[in-house]
Amino acid sequence: MTDTTAAAPATETLSRLEQEGEIAADYLEGLLDIADLDGDIDMDVEADRASVSVVAEDATRDLQRLVGRDGEVLEALQELTRLAVLRETGERSRLMLDIAGFRARKRERLTELAREAVAEVRESGEPKRMEPMTPFERKVVHDAVAAAGLRSESEGEEPQRRVVVLP
Repeated sequence: MTDTTAAAPATETLSRLEQEGEIAADYLEGLLDIADLDGDIDMDVEADRASVSVVAEDATRDLQRLVGRDGEVLEALQELTRLAVLRETGERSRLMLDIAGFRARKRERLTELAREAVAEVRESGEPKRMEPMTPFERKVVHDAVAAAGLRSESEGEEPQRRVVVLP
C-alpha cells in the first residue's frame, strides 16, 4: 500500500504555480504587444514560486528599458504581474520576474558578495552588516549564507533594511 497523501499537496502546489506562470505569461505578452517590444517568455517553478523570464535573442536596449535603473522598472512590473495573477486566482502570488537576465546576473553578484562576507565573518569572528538591500537581494544573500553554513538575519526598516551575517 503506497501513501499518496503527501504527493497530492505537492502536485496541487505545482499545478497552482504553473497556473500562476501561465497567467503571468499572458499578462506580459499583452504588455510586450502594447509596447511593441520583442521578447520570448520562459516559465519555470523554482523554490516553491513561479518564475517567469522575458528574454530576447539579442540583448536589446528595448528590454533594458523594462529593467530600468537598478531594476526599478522590473520591480514595478513584477508587482503589476503579481496583481494580474491575484485578479485571476484570488490568491497573492510570490512570482519572480526576470527581464533580459537582470536578476540572474544580480543573483550571481550577490552570491559572490555573500561568500566574501562569510569569509570575513569566519576570519574576524565578528558580525558583518551589509549595505541596505531589496527583499529579493536579501533573500539571495540569506540563502547563500545558509548554504555556507552560517546564520544571517535582517535588521532595520525599508528602504534601509540590511542583512547581518553572524559568526
